[in-house]
Amino acid sequence: MTTILLARHGETDWNREHRVQGHTDLPLNDTGRAQARALAETLAHEPLDAIYASDLSRASETARAVAEPRHLPVRTLRELREKDFGTWEGLTDEEIMLRFPDARRGHWGDGETHEEMAGRVVAALETIAERHPRARVLVVSHGGPLRAVFRHCSIDGDGPIANCHVARIEVEDGAFRWLD
Repeated sequence: MTTILLARHGETDWNREHRVQGHTDLPLNDTGRAQARALAETLAHEPLDAIYASDLSRASETARAVAEPRHLPVRTLRELREKDFGTWEGLTDEEIMLRFPDARRGHWGDGETHEEMAGRVVAALETIAERHPRARVLVVSHGGPLRAVFRHCSIDGDGPIANCHVARIEVEDGAFRWLD
């Protein structure tokens, strides 16, 4: 059984502006860097065997804040990225609702579907668990992927997820179990 600590990246300027980021690669802002340092302090006494992150800079930078004091490498995986929102990226939630009324019915973006994103994220976590049996692994990703994992564990995944929030799951033989 592998314990995976799932963390959302620190804040970016687009988070603050409520803009859809998706695959757009944005760095952490000053608040996000402070959140990443706070995450490192919060997890300082938790044993970690490996650290993974999305290959987008906001996630990998957050992961590095935890990894560097431990002298652990951050392994980046494209599969841990946020959903690709296509032409919607960079728009605020309000702009989306005005321009794309179907968004109110759950049709979010002309890029990747929720199911496609969820499938690649769950598969990536299964692979990480296979690579690290009986280990504790930190995975830094994004709000959409975390919500997808929550739903996969039959937990309500529709609410907001704070930057640098940490949730724990166990993965064994492809089965996911929610811890907290």
